[in-house]
Amino acid sequence: MRPDFFHKAAAFALAMALVFAASAGLGQSGDSPSHGIAMYGTPALPPDFVSLPQVNPDAPKGGKIIFGASGSFDSMNPFILKGRAPAGLSAMTVETLMGRSYDEPFTLYGLLAESITTDAARSYAEFTLREAARFSDGSPVTVEDVIWSFETLGTLGNPRYHGAWKKIGKITQTGPRSVRFTFNVLDRELPLILGLRPILQKAQWHGKAFDDSTLEVPIGSGPYTVGAFEAGKYITYVKNPDWWGRDLPFNRGQHNFDEVRYDYFGDGGVVFEAFKGGLITSFRETNPAKWASVYDWPEVASGEIVKSEIPHQRPSGIEGFVMNTRRPLFADWRVREAMIHAFNFELVNQTLNGGANPRIQSYFGNAPLGAPPGTPATGKVLALLEPFKDSLLPGALEGYAVPVGDGSEANRKNIRAATRLLEEAGYRIDAGVLKDPGGKPVGFEILLVNGANDMIAAADIYVESLKRLGIAARVTTVDDAQYKQRTNAYDFDMTHYIRGLSLSPGNEQMLYWGSAGVSEPGTRNWMGMASPAAEAMITALLNAPDQEGFVAATQALDRVLTTGRYVVPMWYSSVSRLAHRKELKFPARLPLYGDWTGFQPDVWWYEQ
Repeated sequence: MRPDFFHKAAAFALAMALVFAASAGLGQSGDSPSHGIAMYGTPALPPDFVSLPQVNPDAPKGGKIIFGASGSFDSMNPFILKGRAPAGLSAMTVETLMGRSYDEPFTLYGLLAESITTDAARSYAEFTLREAARFSDGSPVTVEDVIWSFETLGTLGNPRYHGAWKKIGKITQTGPRSVRFTFNVLDRELPLILGLRPILQKAQWHGKAFDDSTLEVPIGSGPYTVGAFEAGKYITYVKNPDWWGRDLPFNRGQHNFDEVRYDYFGDGGVVFEAFKGGLITSFRETNPAKWASVYDWPEVASGEIVKSEIPHQRPSGIEGFVMNTRRPLFADWRVREAMIHAFNFELVNQTLNGGANPRIQSYFGNAPLGAPPGTPATGKVLALLEPFKDSLLPGALEGYAVPVGDGSEANRKNIRAATRLLEEAGYRIDAGVLKDPGGKPVGFEILLVNGANDMIAAADIYVESLKRLGIAARVTTVDDAQYKQRTNAYDFDMTHYIRGLSLSPGNEQMLYWGSAGVSEPGTRNWMGMASPAAEAMITALLNAPDQEGFVAATQALDRVLTTGRYVVPMWYSSVSRLAHRKELKFPARLPLYGDWTGFQPDVWWYEQ
């Protein structure tokens, strides 16, 4: 792409940010400390709230919940690229300055911090720590710990922390328990992002390399501490009886179990059998066909095992087979579109899910943030996209819909369309073999992790469909460690890709789709996209002064992503399916996000 185009895109993004900031009241300052902060508007709960609305404030304490996980773990540092940490480690043992309510699109309330102060433009954020905040060893959480955590994560931690750190121009301790972060860019989401950064104990890491994988347990301030564990086998989290935050209104009705345990097994099928055998007490079923047909053992019939369906109102996100555009084969959008046509979704969905799951139509589908499929861009969405019309792919402005097959094994109509697209891109079939413009046979690898049985089955059907195009695709399965290593280094042609998206997309979008991920290892940009239009839309949604502008920018981003044709989209579900022992309970009042981070085990409890 031409360098001058990138310069124009950057100028457009900056201009949009300045317009949004001006309309948001850039120059205003001196706001009073607040108990919470919302991305738009004000927090739903007042300063004297008693508990979050989606919890049972009188939930009994005690008991335990046992989860099963596939794969293994070899590190106790979940904040770096190296190693694979166990499930739940950060969420169970480490706290953040503020906590998120999953009954609002994006609102935070004080946790380690008793208050947050910012101005109308959100050019800074000042946090005041609670005097009672303590780490699990009894030492106080200090401003020094906060500053060290931000700097260490922002420089040595996982790349997902680096973007926000680069936007901090100055850090100032403003009082014994207060710290102010002044920003060097306009980004209205930054105060919330900083509020969700994990706070670690500086003293624990003195003289140690933070970015080295280790089995030393991190010292946090959370409700649990790590109990017994065996690397790769199991880990237990034990409730800290001296937890400083147990009486906070934000925590009332949460973190009710005395023990949370994760047992590791070879693959998802083994995890299910462990649930049937009583070794684990809760199981999340992702296959609606199995949900309807295989839960037929006596404990289900007697009610000892309960099947719960948890609805949600969040976007579909994206799941499917992602194509690595760093590979020459997938650099051409017409080839990627051909791959989408060749995927026989209707047959795969019927075979694996009984046809129950709807197909993902766009990244933010199933929510008002998504662009309506097949419809042209209008109004503010069109105005945001117009400056990039020369670089946008077909469908971004005029409308795009994922191709539909007839459900037959032959899938002739879509295979013919795929063939035409490949021919337009310079490929040709010679004696039943597809050859690239240079005359070489076309083949590629679909990389999957061991035990991902549904994805492996879907890939096997896909391989057969690709043979109709003369393409020799092969499925390769590797263990967890190899899979993480290869995906961090983008060492794959095609692989399974899933990104859950929220009702308040923000800075994480740059980590998912930003051009830095083309070469920087460990980002979420597995497809290797470099789109000035996408980055401009992210800047626009980050600085939108109101909900209307935010929705327009997100819908515009959705169009850029969907028509980029980076992922062969699969399915989503509007409900989560959780099977669990009858003693495990959850509140009747379900949060906006449904079964999302902060639902199980946070608001669940054990009751005989």
